[in-house]
Amino acid sequence: MIRKILLVGVLAMWTGSAIAAEPIEGDWKTMKGDTAHIAPCAEGFCIKLINGPYAGKEIGHLKGNGGLYNGQITDPKDDKTYDGSAAVTGNNLKLQGCVLKVFCKSQVWTRL
Repeated sequence: MIRKILLVGVLAMWTGSAIAAEPIEGDWKTMKGDTAHIAPCAEGFCIKLINGPYAGKEIGHLKGNGGLYNGQITDPKDDKTYDGSAAVTGNNLKLQGCVLKVFCKSQVWTRL
């Protein structure tokens, strides 16, 4: 009986997370007010700035699904690339770039 309850619980959590999966694709407003476009590409998902001082610059590649993504993110100001991650929650995208997984910076973008 306990096995059945645990199995039902695990299936409910797994199904719930699949239903709650939020896509990363689309246009996002960065913290500086620029617009970034995220679309599928050979590396998974590519992030490209479409306006602002760095318009046309590709600033990241992420892989994943279900609202959680990992890859590399480049700071367009200094062209330094960091190990990155992203999490989609509703209309927010939290991006994080880290050096040695210790020194991290994060931003929250808003879906347009």
